Amino acid sequence: MLVSLNWLNELIDVSDYTPEELAEIITKTGIEVEGVDPVAEAATGVVVGYVKSCGQHPNADKLSLCQVDVGEETLQIVCGAPNIAEGQKVAVATPGAVLPGNFKIKKTKLRGEESNGMICSLQELGVDEKDVPEEYKEGIFVFPENVEPGQDAIKLLNLDDKIIELGLTPNRADAMSMAGVAYEVAAAIDGSYTLEEEQLDTVEEPASNYVSVQVEDAEANPYYGAFVIQDVQVGPSPLWIQNRLTASGIRPINNVVDITNYVLLEYGQPLHAFDFDRFGSDQIVTRRAKDGEVIKTLDDQERTLTPEHLVITNGEEAHAIAGVMGGAKSEVQDDTKTILLEAAYFSPSVVRQSSSDHGLRSESSTRFEKGVDPNRVERAGKRAAELLQKYAGGTVLQGVVSFDELDRSEKQVTIETSVINKRLGTEISPEEIGQILRRLQFTFVQDGEVFHISAPTRRGDIERFEDMLEEVARIYGYDNLPFTLPQGASQAGGLSLNQQLKRKIKAYFEGAGLDETITYSLTKEDWATKLVSPEVEREAVSPVGLAMPMSEEHSHLRLSQLPEMLQSLSYNVARKQNDLAYYEVGTVFISEEENVTKQPREVLRASGALTGQWLAHPWQQEKKEVDFFVVKGIVEGLSELLDIPFEYEKGKLPDMHPGRTAIIKAGGKEIGFIGQVHPKLQKAFGLKETYVFDLNAEELMSQYEKEEAFQTIPRYPSVSRDIALVVDETVAAGDIAATIEEAGAPLVKDVQVFDLYQGEHMEEGKKSLAYNLLYLDPNRTLKDEEVEAAHENILNAVKEQHKAELRS
Repeated sequence: MLVSLNWLNELIDVSDYTPEELAEIITKTGIEVEGVDPVAEAATGVVVGYVKSCGQHPNADKLSLCQVDVGEETLQIVCGAPNIAEGQKVAVATPGAVLPGNFKIKKTKLRGEESNGMICSLQELGVDEKDVPEEYKEGIFVFPENVEPGQDAIKLLNLDDKIIELGLTPNRADAMSMAGVAYEVAAAIDGSYTLEEEQLDTVEEPASNYVSVQVEDAEANPYYGAFVIQDVQVGPSPLWIQNRLTASGIRPINNVVDITNYVLLEYGQPLHAFDFDRFGSDQIVTRRAKDGEVIKTLDDQERTLTPEHLVITNGEEAHAIAGVMGGAKSEVQDDTKTILLEAAYFSPSVVRQSSSDHGLRSESSTRFEKGVDPNRVERAGKRAAELLQKYAGGTVLQGVVSFDELDRSEKQVTIETSVINKRLGTEISPEEIGQILRRLQFTFVQDGEVFHISAPTRRGDIERFEDMLEEVARIYGYDNLPFTLPQGASQAGGLSLNQQLKRKIKAYFEGAGLDETITYSLTKEDWATKLVSPEVEREAVSPVGLAMPMSEEHSHLRLSQLPEMLQSLSYNVARKQNDLAYYEVGTVFISEEENVTKQPREVLRASGALTGQWLAHPWQQEKKEVDFFVVKGIVEGLSELLDIPFEYEKGKLPDMHPGRTAIIKAGGKEIGFIGQVHPKLQKAFGLKETYVFDLNAEELMSQYEKEEAFQTIPRYPSVSRDIALVVDETVAAGDIAATIEEAGAPLVKDVQVFDLYQGEHMEEGKKSLAYNLLYLDPNRTLKDEEVEAAHENILNAVKEQHKAELRS
């Protein structure tokens, strides 16, 4: 953002500060000043002169002999400019003047005629060639009629100005306007600034007689306002407007376009002026573009549109790409008489999409992308109409024709003095915080040390406590924050509990025979929703997509680590590496909103993918393929390591085998799943039977008991018993095991299922499950009758709860 110091000084008095002092103050409040540069090299002794007469030099064909009134006297000056003429008001360097480059002006004779000064071009006054209007590049500059001879030409041309260049971070969109900078400087120096109310005179005839507004996508365009200005005279804009545009890096064009650009700089609100007669309709319709629709923009380029782009139409054809660039067909031209002025709010994401797709980065699109002040949209239109009335002779029709579903509510934030001081290490009083809020012009209600703050809509970056903490800190002064050296005995660093657990989990997987892999956090759009654990799928509305991905292969943040792990398996299997077992402990990214406005939540998960042979002993001619129970055994080992009991329930997931998948629970919460990848998905990756698991590592860490538990080695013998139970085939073996443990407590220390039988000699719909039960008391030897009693309790419990019969 380029800030004209002269313009800023008109908004808020900063005359007591040098440009360098002001730059330092602004930098210390959090907005970096990247440079302070003069508009032009210093010049002295240059005034406005009125050319009273202009005749041919008697001794030179290309020179003119002029009599120039410079206020106090009339000077004879020889001039070689091709565009010099009688009646002009020009910049005159009088004798004794010093021009850029230390060029001193003296009285002299040119081809025998006395010349008492020099009529100057803009280049001779230090203006950069690129900033010189086209009509003055080959000659002298001619002032408008309303200047007086003898006035300081350097001041009139704004060549005594200095430009402060601000390096803005994306969150400080409010400082992309002179009004926003004035509010910021007022807070920094404890000054006073308020954006003045617009003074607009309108005729009685309503604008709604000429135009109507229809918005088809209110989310992309929540506000659209149309002003109608008649009897406009298109011509040069006032010199002061041209100067301010040039100082801000914008080339003046004509009064209509210059006024919309001026208001953009003043209010931070982009506007667009259509030639109403060339617009060709009495209705404005904003809609999504049709696929393949073509518009010719102001730069004379034909651009093909898609439904991702928002366009302004006359009900039939597009006349502007919303927030980016207008169309050539309704461009304001010299013969334009009626202006249709647009003041609208467009969704930042929609404008960014259009700007990116067409490679168009403009002052307008930049501001829309970062967010404009919703309370300043209509006001900017009124301000432009006011200036068009004053400087283009326009007649403004009454009212603004609008569509309005714009949220203008102020964000509410509560802060406490004690919390502020705790965070900053300060001793700021509630009175000082109140003064800081007053300087920022934030309205608030104070209750002791608690402040309930309403952040103005111009500060769209203020949403939460931390944002207000920053505001208090920067206005209080970062230089005023106390600093202390650490006191007391030094302490060696160490890993946090979660860091230790993460390493412990990784070490376990490696000890179990798995290899670590680190896959991309970014994946394809269609992979981002595959193999997602049920509890993640319930939380995440949709995967987060990048606005400008480097490739479609890495366009979305993952919700699961498994798709990229399967891709790694596929890559290696294609290279004859068939026996693979991978694990990864990494983060997935969960967003709870469709249109992401805040950072997605990162969740640590532990995942694995296995395929091929798990064990192979060629000499013994034995081999073990990876199956469900191999993977379940790995997961159960992790359960034992962390001393967190896991429960397994049969489940069905979209990309998993319908009969070989289980949901895993811990502490009554779903934490993941385990099972075989669906055969169709396996085939798509070029894999044979592949098994995966996915666990919420953060939840496991939260359930982990921080105290290690130890058990002494028992000194007394244990008793082992086997029982075979006949149950309905729908009864889960794990449920029976849990019942056995509960009924046999405290003597039953371990329950293992070791056989399943269905078939001949077994009633249809039934199955036989065999369990090994281990009875033990670590403090004494068990008696037979105690074991028998416990065994009888177990049989009664399984019969009652699962209708189980002891198999004969």
